[in-house]
Amino acid sequence: MVLARRPFRAAAKASVVTLAAAGLLAPGVAADRYGDTAAAASASAAPGPIADWRHDRLASGVDLYQGSISGRPGADHWTVTVRANGAHLSAERDARALAGKVRGAGFGARTEAVAWPRGSDRRGVVGVRVRVGEYAARADADARRKALADAGFDAVSEWTGADGLPGTGIARVKVAIVDPGRYGGAMKGTYGTGVAGRETVSAMASADGALLGVNAGFFVMEGKDGVPGAAAGIAAYDGEVQSAATGGRIAAVLRGDGLRPEFAKLRTDLRVRAGAASAVVDGVNRVTGLIRNCGGVGGDAPTERPRHDVTCTDPDEIVEFTDELGAPTPAGDGVEAVLDASGRVREVRARGGAVPEGGSVLAGIGSGATWLRTHAKPGGALKVSRRILDERGKELKLAPGDDLVNGGPELVRGGKVAVNYAADGIERPGDPSFAYTWGIKRNPRTLLGVDRKGRVLLVAADGRQPGHSDGFGLNEGAELMKSLGAVRAMALDGGGSVTMAVNGKVINSPSDGAERPVGDALLLTH
Repeated sequence: MVLARRPFRAAAKASVVTLAAAGLLAPGVAADRYGDTAAAASASAAPGPIADWRHDRLASGVDLYQGSISGRPGADHWTVTVRANGAHLSAERDARALAGKVRGAGFGARTEAVAWPRGSDRRGVVGVRVRVGEYAARADADARRKALADAGFDAVSEWTGADGLPGTGIARVKVAIVDPGRYGGAMKGTYGTGVAGRETVSAMASADGALLGVNAGFFVMEGKDGVPGAAAGIAAYDGEVQSAATGGRIAAVLRGDGLRPEFAKLRTDLRVRAGAASAVVDGVNRVTGLIRNCGGVGGDAPTERPRHDVTCTDPDEIVEFTDELGAPTPAGDGVEAVLDASGRVREVRARGGAVPEGGSVLAGIGSGATWLRTHAKPGGALKVSRRILDERGKELKLAPGDDLVNGGPELVRGGKVAVNYAADGIERPGDPSFAYTWGIKRNPRTLLGVDRKGRVLLVAADGRQPGHSDGFGLNEGAELMKSLGAVRAMALDGGGSVTMAVNGKVINSPSDGAERPVGDALLLTH
């Protein structure tokens, strides 16, 4: 894939009327309100790569562009990848040995080296994959995959358009550009009705009467990994921390109206004090002992560094629950101290129960439970301190109305592509396949950035839909953001979560086949 333009065949004026007729634009937001002159001026101000894409003026200062970026016609096909113990990539020696076994079983196998993309923090070869055949139809690839499986091999059918090679693939993309000097609304993060639980972007957007919404940060999907719907990384809404940081991963800082986002790699320093005694608070609004995406503190295993899509554990923790949890605290071994709004201990109970309105709960297991039993006495006071620190150790203070949205990795810094697979926990020690399948290969992506004019860039790329849209690799997404003029940019949650809604209606094609309920969203509100 290259950043060549392949526009939808629709003129700017016609597309505005079409969206208005479909009910996607607010009443009165059409060519008759802004006029052809305004629409043309906005289109002429669009960054080069999307200048001839379909254009819709959603509101003064909010412009939506829709188009596609594609490789060479006919470059993509189906193939079969033979895995080693479930891994797509192996060391060269191991891949050659596997290919030899496949050939020995009567199949024509080839090896393909996969390199780290330009702009990464790594150089050279990530690993080597083993593949069999090239097929025009998936059914033919599936037949060969079945034959390989019958011969005892672990094989999967794959579309090469998702490989991330230059000159291949297609991505259907929505780009919203928000000019903070002209848009009279705000951009904010929201978790919907509660920190716990998952809601669709369109539902959250509709509930807020939002002009536009996209999915936001990483979140817990399943109960085995924590509280479903809760953030898997730092999160704050209206100035209140609702989830602790994932050890230095990037986040978007939305202050005031949120239209001038800052980007910072953050960590949290949380403590509870009872007189002269103090203890670390390991997290906020998560299951005690489970740290989704890792990057916690206090002896987590297997690591305290970020490790994406891995749940680390810690048998000795204290976790705070806020009254915005929206659900009972998780039950289990250990104890809980229930606090009122002033920090006074109302009771010490077994884990699992309601969070009092205006108050909070501290849950402890292991040595954390011992500390609470010793120091949390009914009628006594506990004080929880919360500090957010950037990568220089400077404290980041939040005011009412400020939001933090997690994500990662960073894509653009200082106008240059800068994707750090290692620090963001995407490169796993001894496992090259995760960085390859999650980061290098094309997937649906939601991206957030700021260009050199101070405009906000919100991008949603469909993917995992062979022949329709493959999406972007992380570095391809970074290259797109750079080409749009971004000086800073980051990835938000991707995959099946990728959603863009206009006036509460989804306008992209989610890869799950239906809109996925997510943990939180970024909304443009009126």
